[in-house]
Amino acid sequence: MPSVDIIDAKKKKTGSIDLSDELFGIAPKKSLVHQALVTQLANARQGTANTKTRHFVSGGGAKPYRQKGTGRARAGTNRSPLWRGGGIIFGPHPRDYTTSMPKKAARKAMASVLSSKLLAGELLVLDSYGLSEPKTKKAAELLAGLGIAGSIMILTSGENENIYLAARNIKGVKVCRVENINVFDLLKYKNLLADKDAVNKLQEVLK
Repeated sequence: MPSVDIIDAKKKKTGSIDLSDELFGIAPKKSLVHQALVTQLANARQGTANTKTRHFVSGGGAKPYRQKGTGRARAGTNRSPLWRGGGIIFGPHPRDYTTSMPKKAARKAMASVLSSKLLAGELLVLDSYGLSEPKTKKAAELLAGLGIAGSIMILTSGENENIYLAARNIKGVKVCRVENINVFDLLKYKNLLADKDAVNKLQEVLK
């Protein structure tokens, strides 16, 4: 069973926490992670883009010029896609991009990313965030003291207004509740920072 050290704000070890084999101890599977990412991005698309074909462009009732004798190619309407102001040939139309993947496969994809984070040393667990007030300066000092390089996703077990308000203006940092965790954010943000409660809640939710 994998485990990770629990540290304080000064990066001193205060204990350790056991992690689930199902979430943090599997061999990462890139194909499932890719499928989960494509599914999430596709489901976020609105699919409302629309263009008019020659049938829906107004005008064009009369023949632009006579059939013969002008030296030009024959034309029956100025709403042809070949004409400026005419219809669009292969433009987008409203469609549903929604797709899905099996729940077990989605959980396996999430576990693949979490296991990768643990293997790469990009998972840090704090005993607590220790922010008694929503001050950005305090949050910046906390992150600086931990010496984290790169972008960070801060995981909370519930509504934590202090950490959310304190960290939201720091570049490269996102605060996310356990219930809202997703593959896209885990891949976008290099480091995952959580407290003990968040880790326990994460294992409970994803199991």
